[in-house]
Amino acid sequence: MDMKNSSYEPGNLSGLSRREWVKGALGLGAFAAVPGYALLGESDRSDLVRRENRKPGTRDWMLKKTQIDPGTRYRCPWIEGYCSHTSVRAGESIQFFVSTDPESPFTMDVYRMGFYNGDGGRHLTTLGPFPGVAQPDPPTGSKRLRDCQWEPCTTLKIPDDWLSGVYLAKLTEARDGLQSYIIFIVRDDRRADLIFQCSDNTWQAYNRWPSQFSLYDNGKHQWWWGGDVQISFNRPYGKYCQILDAPLSTGSGEWFLWEFPFAYWLESEGYDVTYISNSDTHADPDGLGRARGFLSVGHDEYYSIEMFRHLQSAVDRGLSIGFFSGNAVFGRIELTPDSLGNPNRIIERVGVFGPPGGTAEFAAMKTIAHERPYGNELMGAHSTGPVTGGADWVCANPDHWVFEGTGMKQGEGIPGLVGWEWHGDPADIPGLEIVATAPTHLDGKPNGGQFTATVYPGPRGNIVFNASTCWWADSLSAPPGYIRPSVYTTPEGPDARAQQITRNVLRRMIGL
Repeated sequence: MDMKNSSYEPGNLSGLSRREWVKGALGLGAFAAVPGYALLGESDRSDLVRRENRKPGTRDWMLKKTQIDPGTRYRCPWIEGYCSHTSVRAGESIQFFVSTDPESPFTMDVYRMGFYNGDGGRHLTTLGPFPGVAQPDPPTGSKRLRDCQWEPCTTLKIPDDWLSGVYLAKLTEARDGLQSYIIFIVRDDRRADLIFQCSDNTWQAYNRWPSQFSLYDNGKHQWWWGGDVQISFNRPYGKYCQILDAPLSTGSGEWFLWEFPFAYWLESEGYDVTYISNSDTHADPDGLGRARGFLSVGHDEYYSIEMFRHLQSAVDRGLSIGFFSGNAVFGRIELTPDSLGNPNRIIERVGVFGPPGGTAEFAAMKTIAHERPYGNELMGAHSTGPVTGGADWVCANPDHWVFEGTGMKQGEGIPGLVGWEWHGDPADIPGLEIVATAPTHLDGKPNGGQFTATVYPGPRGNIVFNASTCWWADSLSAPPGYIRPSVYTTPEGPDARAQQITRNVLRRMIGL
């Protein structure tokens, strides 16, 4: 294939010199040797996110002209792409693979997502133009695997001053001006108060690119919940396929739907946060020890047994976890290398983190293993009963520290905040408390479910909190481009009570 390859190493784009960072070496112990952050002082370290968000933002990260092939309903063949890694550190390189059909030159604009005075993103660099080519659709392999082996258009070495975060490469083809995204995470190894784990296993599980090739399609059923289906990270993300029409999702997984409002709010509040992918939790258990708190946000459904055990061990060592998510730690997967040996690029569903008969909606779920550990043994509660539905998030224990400063009373609810999937069936964990609970309903009618939001103590003064809803982030912010979900229930957007509950939980997590 005659495709131009090039390599980019942008210069210092942050306006913050390394000399400004190099302070306060004493007291950092082993973390003083972390690459890219050596000798970083405690006050500088904790202020990185605030300083980043004072820089000029832009709303140019939003797609202005999108189009979906009606024959597939999900893909944008005019301009689409993927990258070689789910996450990458500063100083490491990432490759981008792009197809344009019909062929057209194209450019890539790279943005970091955050608050940035309400704009939601900051422009880092422009790459290209590149001579676009139509890259081949991959053959359908064993277990319906579609694993692209495209030629890269460029390799980007991540600059040392790119702060950990979620990054978008906005693709624009010159022929008609059509656009889509490539999404990736820049991670680091520094100490931080909070680790934000992106739910990219779940993004990929629901990705139907190029047509009906998600983890949920076995060639006979479009919502299959059994085994013997594989999916690959080596393919573009198509447009989101499930409960709402989200044009901005083309190429970006589920980031904008369930996670961006939480990250936007965190960075607006100045929390010291760093970002990782699900694959990092799977492959780097030691990295969990560099934070006080760990965040699971939105729809964090698919976990390997390694992810489960790594988080369980981290809690035993003192890590606090906030499951601001629903249907989390539910599907058990295996992560395996692709055909070129690149690790953790192929996903296959192999089991359920729940008891046999624990859910009522998916007949094919009986064909795969239900065995311990169960999700509630880590989270406090897990997917159960009818799984879907919604409710108001109803206070069950107004004297609990979770509700400090909210004024919430027994039985008072935050309207529509529980949805569209939730957790129940609280585990028998010493010290576990139910802080919110209510019957769930489906389109206004009771469906036999009962959501339970829980908190339990860890062994070292740490906590594990479970909000028990996919939609918690909706109560925190409504950033540019955000579309409010509405199915079974409709959340009502930013709520001062939910924001204060989140602050209370984060304060406990990070030991303030």
